[in-house]
Amino acid sequence: MNIEIKEMEERRAKIIVSNTTPSIVNLLRRAMIADVPKMAIEDVEFHLGPIRDEHGNEYESAAPLFDEIIAHRLGLVPIPTDLNLFTFRDQCSCGGVGCPQCTIIYSLSKKGPCTVYSGDLEPVGDPSLAPVDKNIPIVKLGEGQALLIYAIAVLGRGKEHAKWQAAQAVGYKYYPEINIDTKLCDLCMECAQSCPVNILKSDGKKIIVEDNEKCTLCNTCVEVCAPNAIKVIGRDDKFILTYETDGALKAYDVLIYALRILRDRFSEIEKSLDSIK
Repeated sequence: MNIEIKEMEERRAKIIVSNTTPSIVNLLRRAMIADVPKMAIEDVEFHLGPIRDEHGNEYESAAPLFDEIIAHRLGLVPIPTDLNLFTFRDQCSCGGVGCPQCTIIYSLSKKGPCTVYSGDLEPVGDPSLAPVDKNIPIVKLGEGQALLIYAIAVLGRGKEHAKWQAAQAVGYKYYPEINIDTKLCDLCMECAQSCPVNILKSDGKKIIVEDNEKCTLCNTCVEVCAPNAIKVIGRDDKFILTYETDGALKAYDVLIYALRILRDRFSEIEKSLDSIK
């Protein structure tokens, strides 16, 4: 299997996977979604009862939403993840009690009227662990309402809960190849006009394909042209894979860790086969 990086941004990527099969590409896709770990808020402790500010004003620790809904929204806030720094709680030397190697603690204290945002979560200790996106609305507090919580983020995998899903919108398609027979093509331009992604152009002598990777394999150009003038195929040994992240992990890191997971998994299978022999 060969991998060529076509586009690599912090939160999105496009790669070409060749010399492989659809099942292997799907393994990579599933590893990105379900197996690559990341940090997410798991436990939220709500302070109950009246709250006084420094001026003696009293607020009620209440919000228009149920605590469960607020906790769920907090769980979906992207938390910066360094997989070289954090480990799973059940594998940590602290025995799962919670320590800086497996746990991030956040505090949030807001008094209404206001809108509580993800940026209001303050990490206890390292300020670099503040949420990636600051403007995700959590809940709107009215006059006399307040929210005081402590939240704990831990490492998890997407197969356990969607909040631990490291990659989103992961999909692949067969690599398009467009062949135009210049002997049968009469430059009527109907193929270019019908193409939904506008990748067929004319240089005055023949039809040219500007970017075959944008082809959706819809075959509209084939249908409007003379028989066999254009052939569009999707290669079954080469694929275009695209994906995004929520910012908890960089797109490059998701790819690297997914490949490592597959490597280790196949190594275990190989060892099992050797033991059978």
